[in-house]
Amino acid sequence: MEGLDLLKRDWKRLGDTCPKLSYQDIYELIHKKSSSIVKWLFVICLGEFAFWGLLTIFIPESYLEIYQVLNLKTLAIVAQIVHYLVLAGFLLLFYKNYQSISVTDNTGLLMKNILRTRKTVHYYIVYNIGMYILFTVVINIIMFLNPEMLYDMVPEAAEFPINESLFFTIMLISQLLALIIVSGLLYLFYRLIYGILLKRLKANYKELQKLTL
Repeated sequence: MEGLDLLKRDWKRLGDTCPKLSYQDIYELIHKKSSSIVKWLFVICLGEFAFWGLLTIFIPESYLEIYQVLNLKTLAIVAQIVHYLVLAGFLLLFYKNYQSISVTDNTGLLMKNILRTRKTVHYYIVYNIGMYILFTVVINIIMFLNPEMLYDMVPEAAEFPINESLFFTIMLISQLLALIIVSGLLYLFYRLIYGILLKRLKANYKELQKLTL
C-alpha cells in the first residue's frame, strides 16, 4: 500500500482524532522523499565511478597484453578515456537532477523532474550494459579474424591434442557464455541497486498524480 493510501486509510479510521494534513503537507512529504532518493542515486553513481576508476589503476599490466598482441592497446586506452568522460557526464546529470528536485516548489515541475531522473537512470543502465556488450563483441571479432594471434595468446592450447577448429569452437562458446553471464550479472546489479530506488521514485510520482486529481 502506497503512502497516500495509508494516510487516507488512517484518516477514515481515526476520523477527527487524526491530525489533518493539507495538500502542502503531503506535497512536502513527497518532495522530501523524492529529493532523498535522487540524492542516493547520485551518491551511488559517484561511488560506482570511483570504484571502477580505482580498479583500473590497480589492474596489472599483464591484463593489457591481449590488446598489445592485437595492436589495440591505444584504441583500448582511448575507449576507456571516452567511457569515463561519458560516465562523468551521467554523473553531472544525476547531480543536476538532484539540484532540480531539491529546489522544486511546484507539483507539475516535481513530476517532470522525477520522470527526467528515471529516464537518466535508464539511459545510464542501458549505456553501461550496452558498452560492455559492444566492446566485448568487437574484441572477439578482431580476435577470431586473427586466428594465429588467438592461438598464440593461449599457449596452453598446444598441450592439448585438439585441432585448431575444435579449439576455436571451444573459445567461441566460452566467450559467448562469458558474455551472457557477465551481462546478466551487470543487469541484476543495476536492477537491484538502482531498481529499488526507481520503484520508490515511481511510487512518489503516482502519489503526486493523486494529488493533482
